[in-house]
Amino acid sequence: MGDTVKVGVVGAHATRGWARAVHLPALSALPDYEITAVAGTGEASARAAAQVWGAAHAFDDPHALMAHPDVDLVVIAVQLTGRDGLVDAAVAAGKHVYCEWPLALGAAPAEVFRARAEAAGVRHAVGLQSRHHPAVRQLRRLVADGRVGEVLSATLTYSLSAPEVWSRRYAALFDATKGVNHLAVVAGHSLDMFRSAVGDFTELSATLATRITAVTVEETGERIEVTSPDQIVVGGLLESGAAASAHFMTGGPAGDGFRIEVHGRAGRLVLSASDDSLVGPEFTLYGSDGTGAPVRLPVPDRHVLPDAPPTVANVAEVYADLARAIRTGGRLTPDFATATATHRLLDAVREAATTGTRQRLK
Repeated sequence: MGDTVKVGVVGAHATRGWARAVHLPALSALPDYEITAVAGTGEASARAAAQVWGAAHAFDDPHALMAHPDVDLVVIAVQLTGRDGLVDAAVAAGKHVYCEWPLALGAAPAEVFRARAEAAGVRHAVGLQSRHHPAVRQLRRLVADGRVGEVLSATLTYSLSAPEVWSRRYAALFDATKGVNHLAVVAGHSLDMFRSAVGDFTELSATLATRITAVTVEETGERIEVTSPDQIVVGGLLESGAAASAHFMTGGPAGDGFRIEVHGRAGRLVLSASDDSLVGPEFTLYGSDGTGAPVRLPVPDRHVLPDAPPTVANVAEVYADLARAIRTGGRLTPDFATATATHRLLDAVREAATTGTRQRLK
């Protein structure tokens, strides 16, 4: 590998998509990386993306991209439902890999990906970038430094507005078997951010409910059954012994986004979001020692791309850590181990809700 990490992006597009909105702008702005190859859904689409992003190589086959010697890192920015075999193929080709979240359908296949990547000696990252927002990092530091004393409890709520008419391309969101529903995506991103700040659950109970039982397909007017939950309620204990709860509320015309409250013997910390977007809001952090009204706390801006939108900036942090890990052989977070742990938590939530039994994670 030369002075820059040469990147091939699977799922690149000239005008739309998650890679176009987030990954490619972040990579273009970071001096550690050079976009050398892209793979799209067809030859014309790939060539158009290559022209926009300055890539020398365009492919309609992601496996051809992975085999190319001008690629050090493969970014897999396609949805889980269209990703079959791609993570294994990148690892087998000896490439470092950044895969979007969810990594897999559950903890068991995620652990297989982690073990294979470790055995191959490649560095790996996963798209759980919200833990890198400066306010989330600051919350984690303040909790660890004892700002609120012994933590007694921590709560997470996330309310998300949702229409009842959807484009056909979002149909998998409403299918409990597809792995890209609200439990996997909404709760996955949120709970990973939560546990990064306050620690892991050691035991939990859960309730899953589907309150919106059908949605309308925009293109056809067809009504399709919803089998995935839109209400997710989790309660349990953290590794610190603190009580913890999380409630994800989807539906209705408006939502308030994230709110995390950490309640301790010596005070309280509250993190709140500017809007109800899942991975792109700004956050505000407040603190109180009980002697007066909560005050807004300063948040050090440690982003490598401070002028970028929050989502791009958070993803750029993952890329900056990944470049260091590639050069030094060191570890980073969020990686496939992070993903496996978050999948394990989601598996426990699903099992607790299905069986009605409390689950122990450690």
